[in-house]
Amino acid sequence: MSESALDWPAIRAAAGKLEQGGLVAFPTETVYGLGADAENPQAIAKIYAAKGRPSNHPVIVHLAPGADIDYWATAIPGQAFELIDAFWPGPLTLILKRAPNIPDAVSGGQDSIGLRCPSHPVAQALLRTFKNGKGGLAAPSANRFGHVSPTTAQHVRDEFGAGLDGILDGGQSEVGIESTILDLSRTATHGPVLLRPGHIGAARIADAIGVAPRLPDTAAPRASGTLDSHYAPRTPAILMEAVALPGLLQKLAGAGRKVALISHTLPHLSDITAQFALPGSPEGYAYQLYAALRTMDSASADIILIETPPAGDAWQGINDRLRRAVHGSAGVLSRLVTPS
Repeated sequence: MSESALDWPAIRAAAGKLEQGGLVAFPTETVYGLGADAENPQAIAKIYAAKGRPSNHPVIVHLAPGADIDYWATAIPGQAFELIDAFWPGPLTLILKRAPNIPDAVSGGQDSIGLRCPSHPVAQALLRTFKNGKGGLAAPSANRFGHVSPTTAQHVRDEFGAGLDGILDGGQSEVGIESTILDLSRTATHGPVLLRPGHIGAARIADAIGVAPRLPDTAAPRASGTLDSHYAPRTPAILMEAVALPGLLQKLAGAGRKVALISHTLPHLSDITAQFALPGSPEGYAYQLYAALRTMDSASADIILIETPPAGDAWQGINDRLRRAVHGSAGVLSRLVTPS
């Protein structure tokens, strides 16, 4: 999207609503965010209320390109600037020590803060307009807490209806899953720690800073989207290897169950309620994943079966989202294969 194609009246109106303490959903390259002034605790509280989000679950602050990082964070390690040079604007969130002038509402009461600079042209235009580019927008995904993230403006409308002060439409999000989150707030004792994988994998981070990030530890800061159950459709969902799917589908059909299937290698099957075929590349799969979950969630099925994606660094973010999406459905399968 070129700058000339941007809806500047809508962007300026949205920035005005945000400066007045309102809530505005806007597109990023990952998913749509539900934005509020990151320096206004009352506005941030509206995010938590709208989403039904626990108050101790931090949000990510989005900054304009070239923003003054020192205003938002303190004791910034050199690795942070190496990663900013390599990946900003883009889908990488850095957890740093929060500057004392920034309210702890954005970090769930912690002494850290998550910062990122999105690459979507609408998000950048909004951030440059909001407070003349010197503010930040606290913006978790624009959906009810724990549910499937939105990748289109219509997904946001489906979640909130007319309950927001504005929705900026920037088309479908290009990446399709949330940003990678890397903790750099404890580098002296723990080094970099990968809290949430995403489009930017551990190997690319290691290439940029010369050291591979560690896995999360029990003392790591709380971060967005890292609960065991998250990104979940309302319909129970199960991950299943392709080789086991035909037998399972037969058992579910015998029990009179309606099945929705998300696959990436299987042909179209006629004896199920609905099927969504995803691309075989990690980029294409991520781009359509949340749309697939939302579409299958509306199919009035008893269960959503998801063909297990490949492993590997490029698929790490996708597998992380799916593992959390199906977490709450543990044990449902044995009940469903029993004839009704």
